[in-house]
Amino acid sequence: MKRILLCLMVALFATGCLFAKNNDEKMNVMSYNIRYDNSGDKDNQWKFRRDFAADLVKFYEADVFGAQEVLNNQLNDLLNRLPEYAYVGVGREDGKTKGGYAPIFYRKDRFSVEKSGNFWLAEDINAIGKKGWDAACERVATWAILKDKNTGKKFFFLNTHLDHMGKVARHEGASLVLEQAKKLSENLLIIVTGDFNAVPSDEPIQVLTNPSDPRHLTHSRTIAGFIYGPEWTFHDFGKIPYDKREWIDYIFVKGNIKVLRHGVLTETLNNLFPSDHCPVISTLILE
Repeated sequence: MKRILLCLMVALFATGCLFAKNNDEKMNVMSYNIRYDNSGDKDNQWKFRRDFAADLVKFYEADVFGAQEVLNNQLNDLLNRLPEYAYVGVGREDGKTKGGYAPIFYRKDRFSVEKSGNFWLAEDINAIGKKGWDAACERVATWAILKDKNTGKKFFFLNTHLDHMGKVARHEGASLVLEQAKKLSENLLIIVTGDFNAVPSDEPIQVLTNPSDPRHLTHSRTIAGFIYGPEWTFHDFGKIPYDKREWIDYIFVKGNIKVLRHGVLTETLNNLFPSDHCPVISTLILE
């Protein structure tokens, strides 16, 4: 009898250790276009949305997330409301604080930054504040090599926002993402987030996911064990009819990464939207 009880205790202990290990390895990754602070948005202005936007990150327990359209005042608003997070990134217009950031936010208690940097989506990737090709706006990419304190594993994370007008700029920007991810990732597992202003069938996404290119990425939704939410991410504060809404926000992965689930988050609060985009979230295990 004692031997049976001992065996049961050992089995329960082993199961508990395995459960704890799996929880330590799980990582919630989010891509979140928060919509820049624009007084013309009236009832959807940032000052009305900022608490909701931050609470959404807290509730879904994002471990690391790439955000887009983040002005400096919005960056500070998020940091004040999310003190458990730090960030890397710069303003796209001057490489400091001017213009929209494409920041990477990460939980300070879980991750440390081994390396980080930025490059511009332009003919000269080091030309700060330069518009590339036919782009309407300056576009920047932010990258970091992060170390998970739970597991000791390192991975490469890149976040960006492709141009909304320039067709050539989107194509070339997607090519630059592949090129720089390959160059900077040090052969680590890769996670890429962003607003790519392109639906899955558009050329930029085809460039990123072309299986004949050894550098190609995989849209995490396509390999997720469980899928939640609609097949669109942009709704313009609910103004676009459901059948006209498009998927333009992504979490891509490369390497031995297991995607447990993927979701498009459509929350509203008393008719208030956190953004004109839906955040997307994936739960990953780096294997």
